[in-house]
Amino acid sequence: MASTSDTKNLSLALRLVGLIFIVGIYPLTILWPSGWSWIPAQPMYLQMILGIYATLGIFLFLAAKDPMKHLSLIWFAIWSSFVHAGIMAYQALTTAGNSGHIIGDVAALAIVGALLAVLTPRQSAAA
Repeated sequence: MASTSDTKNLSLALRLVGLIFIVGIYPLTILWPSGWSWIPAQPMYLQMILGIYATLGIFLFLAAKDPMKHLSLIWFAIWSSFVHAGIMAYQALTTAGNSGHIIGDVAALAIVGALLAVLTPRQSAAA
């Protein structure tokens, strides 16, 4: 069973990640496009990514109220962050002009995945 301090830290991280996903990604694509915006000529792609991450952010923010009841969502956020970061890392390293993403969105998603993985208990409260 997770301690209160464990779930407090996880709740704080979920709120922070949720807010960043909801309102933080778009400004980063404007301020640092070489590290955050993959296809500037295709705004529909950016809208799709922003929609997906804003939705995930809302649910992560809501999950912060009782993280132990939302472990499958949290583990989805963890693993999807690692998978997305891995795919983007490969693309950034193999496609000319995309190396800025390694220290931009690739690193950010790896950090999000690692942070949530470290803070998420391995067992549910019922166990």
